Amino acid sequence: MNKVIYLDNAATTKTAPEVVEAMLPYFTEYYGNPSSVYSFASGNKEKINEQRERIAEMLGAAPNEIYFTAGGSESDNWALKATAEAYAEKGKHIITTKIEHHAILHTGEYLQKRGYEVTYLDVDENGLVKLDELEAAIRPDTILISVMFANNEIGTIEPIKEIGAIAKKHGLLFHTDAVQAFGQVPIDVNECQIDMLSASGHKLNGPKGIGFLYIRKGVKIRSFIHGGAQERKRRAGTENVPGIIGLGTAAARAAATMEERAKKEIEMRDYLISRVLDEIPYTKLNGHPEKRLPNNANFSFRFIEGESLLIRLDMAGICGSSGSACTSGSLDPSHVLMAIGLPHEIAHGSLRLTLNEEITREEIDYVVEQLKTIVSDLRNMSPLYEDFMKKQEK
Repeated sequence: MNKVIYLDNAATTKTAPEVVEAMLPYFTEYYGNPSSVYSFASGNKEKINEQRERIAEMLGAAPNEIYFTAGGSESDNWALKATAEAYAEKGKHIITTKIEHHAILHTGEYLQKRGYEVTYLDVDENGLVKLDELEAAIRPDTILISVMFANNEIGTIEPIKEIGAIAKKHGLLFHTDAVQAFGQVPIDVNECQIDMLSASGHKLNGPKGIGFLYIRKGVKIRSFIHGGAQERKRRAGTENVPGIIGLGTAAARAAATMEERAKKEIEMRDYLISRVLDEIPYTKLNGHPEKRLPNNANFSFRFIEGESLLIRLDMAGICGSSGSACTSGSLDPSHVLMAIGLPHEIAHGSLRLTLNEEITREEIDYVVEQLKTIVSDLRNMSPLYEDFMKKQEK
């Protein structure tokens, strides 16, 4: 197979042709600054608000609760830092989990250095938050709970509705990093009692460098970027009009295709998982077997090293990942895999494959055959595997 098989859609997706087409006029034809008063520019303000409406409809939110940002990491930073500052008089305790994206974990560390306390909850072997431990962690000075909607590495979908109910019961704000989930699974912010939600365009066939933060009306949150009156004075800076058009178009596309796309991805995902687990021994599926994103498959292969596996896959024209794209240069094992209880030596042999709706059974078959060969080759070079097999023969 000569073409590249791209199975790293959790890292980024290709921008859909209709999204590019919708964006192009706003680079060269309708390039006015939306804050300008003349009609040539004010039309762009109307287009921005149309995209706000498209996104709000997907969430069951009001359009004026959608604030455009530069992406998921900015949205996560805004949700935590600005909430911490706004509610500091009530308390300085925040609850999150050990499997969050580093945009949350590193922001938590930043706040800890400034006098805040952060509780990082454990998860079970499938990556699920334990609701009793979450509720037990709540203190009189707790101001915020932040739990991701679905994990970016192992695909586990968290019990968001139940977490929202706990937050509501205790009068706490609830933020969720939905970067991997928005556009992949249905989300209703009112049903789940979500107060803030982060999302990013390039995870759903939109452009990079654009995202949004949903902020429920009435939430007291400070401005994150100062300098202008954009985004109702909460996020200064000239609006990224082409990016916003692209995000809105991608969101509408995702909403229209979600059911059919998820059905196809689940079918291909389960076929991939079944073949890998059946045909490659000493392999483990990471994440919840059912409560997982439609396109996510994460495996650990014993006795091999993930980086070598990725290099060999790349040589075979297959793009995969050993974890989050934001930590791809790190030699440390995934913090998510460590949190679900995998030992270092197994966590190091992990592979994340994330599909899209274009994947075919023929391509899955090719990937599995390549994996079988590569894993076998790497294990045959491993002294640990040799020792293990000798013990098995005794």
